[in-house]
Amino acid sequence: MKQSGQGGFDLEDDKKRALALTPVSRETETRLLMFVELLLLRQEKQNLVGSSTLPLIWTRHIADSLQLLPLAPEARVWVDFGSGAGFPGIPIACALAGQPGAMVHLVESVGKKANFLREAVQKLELPAQVHQERAEKFGESYAETVHVVTARAVAPLKTLCDQAFPLIARGALGLFPKGQDVDAELTEAAKYWRLQASIVPSVTSPSGAIVAICSLERREKS
Repeated sequence: MKQSGQGGFDLEDDKKRALALTPVSRETETRLLMFVELLLLRQEKQNLVGSSTLPLIWTRHIADSLQLLPLAPEARVWVDFGSGAGFPGIPIACALAGQPGAMVHLVESVGKKANFLREAVQKLELPAQVHQERAEKFGESYAETVHVVTARAVAPLKTLCDQAFPLIARGALGLFPKGQDVDAELTEAAKYWRLQASIVPSVTSPSGAIVAICSLERREKS
């Protein structure tokens, strides 16, 4: 299936580059193609992603999301804070579809975006559930098992630590894609939290990285 986006640009070369960086099964590729088509169609009426990123939607958004999977290869239950247009949660759900116990919780407080996510989950028959609420509320109230909590382009790392702490405290791994300011964000977060964290270079951006947090402890206020 050859894809073209708004303005007639060809997405085929970008898709090939993306899937070379983050290979997936044929079944997963089919689901991802359907998702990209759905997103591009909705983008004509609703601004889901930055227009400048559309010609590179596969590398900038799809592969950038899929690169989290090898960092937690056994994880089946994911929570995605601030899912927005569905990144990274929807591509992860596309890859996990059909695996026993797989579930991706898409947490999005904006009604129109939550509606888009519900449509995507339904049409692609994904192992995912949409929660229209704020991330901090979900983190505090959700008591079931979570293997990974993630968020992409949502908030500074310090805020993500605040939101994800209840889940990480119960054993979830935090995986947070960040840009070139990752060191500054880590420094700021460390003022409030003792973090056991590692930085993994991004496979899609030379200046990007993923912060992997396995433990959080709140610092006492002085």
